[in-house]
Amino acid sequence: MADRLASIHGTEQDRVNCPFYFKVGACRHGDRCSRQHNKPLFSQTVLLSHMYQTPTSATMAQGPTSLQGASDDKDAQEHFDDFYEEIYEELDKFGKIDEINVCANLGDHMIGNVYVKYEEEEDAEKAITALNGRFYAGRLIMAEYSPVTDFRESRCRQYEESQCKYGGHCNFMHIRRPCKDVCKRLGIRATYEPARGGGGGGGGGGRGGYGGDRMGYG
Repeated sequence: MADRLASIHGTEQDRVNCPFYFKVGACRHGDRCSRQHNKPLFSQTVLLSHMYQTPTSATMAQGPTSLQGASDDKDAQEHFDDFYEEIYEELDKFGKIDEINVCANLGDHMIGNVYVKYEEEEDAEKAITALNGRFYAGRLIMAEYSPVTDFRESRCRQYEESQCKYGGHCNFMHIRRPCKDVCKRLGIRATYEPARGGGGGGGGGGRGGYGGDRMGYG
């Protein structure tokens, strides 16, 4: 019995724990979800909720339906590259970063979410302690541990391979990518392992700058 419960934990067969919160770290039903959201007491991954503010454009207003489509909007890409480079340099102060993922989704539970995965849990703890209570672009930073550590399961495969039929309201992550020049300057990889998450509109069980820098952290 215990082996079976362990094998289905975080899957659609798990009638107790929310599979979308387990895979994506966010659920469209929030506190109204009929399944449990087990928030970790520690993790390598920190969620900065709604931190990225997407510039207004036709593509971004509808939510990009493909990874290629997201990068086709040149002004939006430049805006994102500036944001990504700045937060990477700040978050890197707390420890070695494994990856940073920024959502292009439009759902209230995912819009603008930034996920930073550190190599060590202790560095994630340092980041949360330092960031909570600070401001970015006039908005309070909300940092918490995330259960997500394998983003291959979180990312939408349809979005990355072709086109996601759910657009910006898909409940798997539509990740924005920095351009190759930014990746080179930061010394990070420009490509990722293929996504495993399926594009989907379901999910759940029920319903500017750091302390004086250019974008306005306080």
